[in-house]
Amino acid sequence: MTTTPAAPPSTRSRVAELAAARITLWQEGYLRDSPREVAALARLRRGAGRDAAEMPDLWSLVDTGPLHADASRSLSEQELSRAEDALYAVLTLWALHQQSRGARMHRPHTRTRPTGLGAAVRHLMPPGGIDEPVRKRLVRAGTAPDLVSLTQRLRDIVVLLRRADVPLDYGLLAGQLYAWQWPGGPGAVRREWGRSFHQTWQQPGPAGEHPTTPPHTTDTHKDAS
Repeated sequence: MTTTPAAPPSTRSRVAELAAARITLWQEGYLRDSPREVAALARLRRGAGRDAAEMPDLWSLVDTGPLHADASRSLSEQELSRAEDALYAVLTLWALHQQSRGARMHRPHTRTRPTGLGAAVRHLMPPGGIDEPVRKRLVRAGTAPDLVSLTQRLRDIVVLLRRADVPLDYGLLAGQLYAWQWPGGPGAVRREWGRSFHQTWQQPGPAGEHPTTPPHTTDTHKDAS
């Protein structure tokens, strides 16, 4: 029996997988209080919401080498540049989110525990209600004119998520930020965020429980600077 080879993964999915893999390793080391990972996060979070070109000392932490592993197709310079920018944005935002948190602030999205951006913003709101200022932050992020402005607006949202101990799927976000940079990308990503927000809002929780309420986590203060 012959088998049809699987199609090569899209660049977007490769960016998402690389971000998730890198963050998972750092996250586990950070939660073990590894000096190396604690120091890496301290460096990374300084870049949250800032243009990658302004932070050359962080480039060594944003390694896109694995994106070259697929020998079936070399990525173009434009693909690599946009992948690097998406990875930089996501790694620095996650580092800010994880700061002094004793639980995993990167958590992969599942159907029963949605952690996309729209769902995460919905976590900040009361069950069955809308917090209009918070909703407007998501809308404002969706209308950002460029990636740097977008990451600055996402930084404001991440600060709220961190304060409330609400996790986010940063692999999913990395793929979305990569897609954002292409023609038609902003509109497509906005629709993904909107679906995530509204689907989470409409999901019933068990015994009336709000389905997106995160577990209590501990503030470790290991690097609260």
